[in-house]
Amino acid sequence: MAASSPDQARAEASARQSTTDTSGTTGKTTTGDFTDFLKIVAKNPTLITAYSKILKSGNYYKGKITDKYTPALIKAFNKAEEDRALVSLTSPISRDAFFQQISVMGSGTGTGGPSTVTSVTKYTTESAKELVNSIIQDTLGRKATSAEIKKYTQALKGIEAKASTVTQYSGTGANQKQTVTPGINEKQYLVDQIAGTDEAKANKALGFYSVFMEALGGR
Repeated sequence: MAASSPDQARAEASARQSTTDTSGTTGKTTTGDFTDFLKIVAKNPTLITAYSKILKSGNYYKGKITDKYTPALIKAFNKAEEDRALVSLTSPISRDAFFQQISVMGSGTGTGGPSTVTSVTKYTTESAKELVNSIIQDTLGRKATSAEIKKYTQALKGIEAKASTVTQYSGTGANQKQTVTPGINEKQYLVDQIAGTDEAKANKALGFYSVFMEALGGR
């Protein structure tokens, strides 16, 4: 949901910054962490206003937009946190990202919280290098070259969307349904790519030849 005024935009930006400072970048949370987050919000009328708008857009909060830390707003925060914890069981999501989704999706679900969560794995240069090296070693029996690391790291980045996991939520209460649609397996994708190279095919043919010779007693 787009901000209706510059003031709202600044307030919501402040709200997102606050969640970043108190929840980190993962979906993990603790009671102390959430309590600290609420203490920060409770002392800042600007944040209270911003969050009351965000929570209202997600149907967590039913009252008027306010800069007062009210019991109704506290209940809305608690419900949103419960939903974030539920989502994080299968698709870890930070408090910051969760509130951003509420802000963007608005009241689309009518039940509070996002109805669809997409989890995307972002490979760093080092993590991509480690994965490529591992697969090259297993497939070709040697370390990956710099050119191969560059090539297959780009390939990983190219399939990020296809490799994402999508979790959809529907229904309410005891009838709530969670449907998880996994994306393609990045490791298997790279294995298939590398197995199709001339070197891999030659190694495979040599392997078959060795087994054949052993069966004939030629070795």
